[in-house]
Amino acid sequence: MSKTRVAIRIVEAVCRTDFVSFFRKCFDTLMPHAVLLTNWHIYAMAFKFEQVRHGKIKRLIINVPPRSLKSTMMVAFAAFLLGLDPTLRIIVVTYGSDLSIKFTNDLRALLNAPWYQRLFSGTRISPHKNTETEVQTTDNGFFLATSIDGALTGRGGDIVFVDDPLKPMDALSDVKRERVNIWFNSTLLSRLDNKQTGRIVLLMQRLHKNDLAGTLQRSSGDWTTLALPAISEREERIQISDTEYHMRRVREVLHADREPRDVLDQIRRQIGTELFAAQFQQSPLHPDSLVMNQGWIQRYDQLPTRTYNSKIIQSLDTASKDGELNDYSVCVTLLYDAGRYYVFDVLRDRLLYPVLRERAIAYGRVHQADTILVEDAGVGIPLVIELKNARLPAVAVKPQLNKKMRMAVQLEKFKSGAVLLPRQAPWLATFEAELFAFPYSRHDDQIDALSQALAYEPAKDPYAGYENVDWQGIATNWYLQTGAGTRPW
Repeated sequence: MSKTRVAIRIVEAVCRTDFVSFFRKCFDTLMPHAVLLTNWHIYAMAFKFEQVRHGKIKRLIINVPPRSLKSTMMVAFAAFLLGLDPTLRIIVVTYGSDLSIKFTNDLRALLNAPWYQRLFSGTRISPHKNTETEVQTTDNGFFLATSIDGALTGRGGDIVFVDDPLKPMDALSDVKRERVNIWFNSTLLSRLDNKQTGRIVLLMQRLHKNDLAGTLQRSSGDWTTLALPAISEREERIQISDTEYHMRRVREVLHADREPRDVLDQIRRQIGTELFAAQFQQSPLHPDSLVMNQGWIQRYDQLPTRTYNSKIIQSLDTASKDGELNDYSVCVTLLYDAGRYYVFDVLRDRLLYPVLRERAIAYGRVHQADTILVEDAGVGIPLVIELKNARLPAVAVKPQLNKKMRMAVQLEKFKSGAVLLPRQAPWLATFEAELFAFPYSRHDDQIDALSQALAYEPAKDPYAGYENVDWQGIATNWYLQTGAGTRPW
């Protein structure tokens, strides 16, 4: 036998017994154009998966930042388990059907890979059950991927994986969080074929103190948790094999080659302190930590002169009725200059739509707005059309988060001194009363308009710095060179 063949046999033998080696092969198959940077956190997760395989852990929670390969590793682990025992019954549940279908397709790609079939010659896909959500083996084992809303009636498994049961945008909804928690206790727990040996693995980013991971950790001591923040907040000894540990120091980033500290700091500024603490640090903030601190507010005495690169942004939060108990319509006007937002005018009134339309058009013209942001809902839908008909730069905005979350994401701009208010203005007292009461203010119309404006990132003008270029001369030369002759300008 040639040395090459011997080497291949050795590699294959290692892949049958060492999950990290097997995962490398899976990564190459699922992400052929990417390079796997094998960081210590890969070994830490693999070690926990192996403890689940051997029955040493029966309830496991893994909390890691986005893009840490937890889902890819989960699918690879399922393929590894089926290779070792094609009779296993594996269930995967996630928040949406699209993700469930992707997981099934990924598993199918692994089981059909030539290298996998050489490793595990006894594991083959049955021709009788091979659908977009379920793959069955010829030994009657299966991989079934479904969603929280999918049907599990009559189905049971040996191992159940729950991967991201809640979408980030649903994290602040008490109803949606409680729905997931109730589903887990009333539906999922009953899906284990053997309640003594059955295993459950929950993989997710932390989203809220009362999300599924937090609820399970408080309700039972049966759960083993591997929580890996993007930036370490304490010294920690993390096991990565039977005999090895990684010593993590305070402030050490999780994977410096992929996301160094400056990249993480940029992400924190972009998504805000609350989301970063939850999704990246695995430590959701208490609601009281979201209160606006008056010390964050910067003041200005005189508005900077409007320049070629600065932009006037207007943001409207609209209401359609003018009664005393109804919401206010608000238009917040800001000057964006060199990465800083200067709030310099606020309209707040209860207006019927015809008056609202006229006031919005007038304000847009008076302030010569570069962009007018209007929520794409309710009366905002026709208002965008009316503003465009008036030749104003209106933009329809579809919010992706609820009002509280939208403002929470922008708190980092206040902390960094990027939001400035005037020292004096007729509208300032009412505006600050609502701002400093966040998130407990009775009204939130001004806050909603402000957060919508702060979320808008004006694109850099592609012609900035070319103000003094002789465009007329360049155009004339072009006409001469192409034989078109001179053109009067």
